[in-house]
Amino acid sequence: MTPSAGAPRLSRATLHGTPLPSGVRAPAVDPADVSVGLVHLGLGAFHRAHQAVFTEDAAAATGENRWGILGVTQRSARVVDQLAPQDGLYGVLTKGSTETSLRLVGSLRDVAFPGTDTSRVLSTIAAPTTHVVTLTVTEKGYRRAADGGPDLADPDLAADLEALATELRGGGTDIPARSPLGLLLRGLALRERQDAGNLTVVCCDNLADNGAVLAALVAATLDAVPHGDRLRGWVETSVRFPGTMVDRIVPATTDAHRAEAQSLLGLSDAGLVIGEPFTQWVIQDTFAGPRPAWERVGAILTADVAPYERAKLRVLNASHSTLAYLGALRGHATIAQAVADPTLEATVRALVDEDVLPTLVAPDGMDLEQYRDDVLTRFANPNTGHTTVQVAMDGSQKLPQRLLGTVRDRLAGGSVPTAAATTVAAWIAYVRAASQGELEVDGRPVTLDDPLAPALAAAAAGPLDSLADRMLDVRAVFGDDLAGSDAFRSAVRRAVAELVTIRA
Repeated sequence: MTPSAGAPRLSRATLHGTPLPSGVRAPAVDPADVSVGLVHLGLGAFHRAHQAVFTEDAAAATGENRWGILGVTQRSARVVDQLAPQDGLYGVLTKGSTETSLRLVGSLRDVAFPGTDTSRVLSTIAAPTTHVVTLTVTEKGYRRAADGGPDLADPDLAADLEALATELRGGGTDIPARSPLGLLLRGLALRERQDAGNLTVVCCDNLADNGAVLAALVAATLDAVPHGDRLRGWVETSVRFPGTMVDRIVPATTDAHRAEAQSLLGLSDAGLVIGEPFTQWVIQDTFAGPRPAWERVGAILTADVAPYERAKLRVLNASHSTLAYLGALRGHATIAQAVADPTLEATVRALVDEDVLPTLVAPDGMDLEQYRDDVLTRFANPNTGHTTVQVAMDGSQKLPQRLLGTVRDRLAGGSVPTAAATTVAAWIAYVRAASQGELEVDGRPVTLDDPLAPALAAAAAGPLDSLADRMLDVRAVFGDDLAGSDAFRSAVRRAVAELVTIRA
């Protein structure tokens, strides 16, 4: 999206010497004084509203000027085209339920597109002044096969590994990178060859145990590269992959958002991003060298990220899915509308209080009941823009991660998770209604969007009195254990019968 007409564009020149309007926060660091010490792969809105803000505030808290960021895009140069003319400056428009604020961020000191700038990216990763590489490339960006290892048949990754093999033989670094994993590996290879010192690689994507997953993926990929054993040995001794958990809702930026920010700032901003007030970053405290003092500005450094990750999956994500299915079935278009429904809000509280919290150990310093309340408050924010249908998609992939672990833990403890069974029943009723063309939300028909849609639709078709049993027999979702649990099956049957009766 091009900047709005009729206003100067945000840049160091237009910002310099101009008093900012009341309510607009200047960059916490002076961009002119900041040097690059961190490379980020996957320069989307989430990074700009999350890690880049933490990094800038950490640098300001300690007075350091070495934590500027080189942001690297993935598939296109669009974000480079947005930010390069603005000298990397952009705004974060924070929108709560009733309050809006705008801050400018100056920590992004350079931007690059691998299609044209691979050599520059590799040399920056290899620079001795670079100490951290972070990633937000989405789960698909890691090019993993079904078994979790590298998808060596992926043409982009294969091309990068061929380029890496050439570079390990002494070739140049000018071949454009085509995948984030390939770009990272080639940067590590150049760093090793130049003896530039240790490095920390921080995965910030929503993968369970993401640091260990990325470390294993790097090792397995190098095993497939001719003469990659030396590089693999160096990575094992010189590179750390801390696990993380990240959280902030970052809605898509609209023209209305840009107009609102321009009215506050007086300058147009093609790189504007939107964020909710809440933000969280939990990082495993294992680093290979220097890092920004993220803990000084609210990040949690811990020996074990897993309890935070589990709390997020089981409280936030499971609640999100519950509101999505029940909300859509009741005709609510957005999550904010769904959580404002007293019946649905009570259902979510019952899920968390009766089934989720008994399975969790509170991480240090975390009040799980307060976390539950914070989650519901966040969901009630109409500015997040999440629709029930959007959150409801891919349920066959989401439920095992978000909910079924809770179910298994409750059954193992001798309790029947009736509240969790209600969420499963809501998903079953949603699948049936969407697959049979019986569901409308906000006046629009809803179709089933799920990788297992054909199998789910087939199971959902048929008599209502055996609907729960047919769906629980989809082993790809429930496994043999839950499908074989008479207690859980009975609870889901009752919940499905109640939901279907209400909708009939």
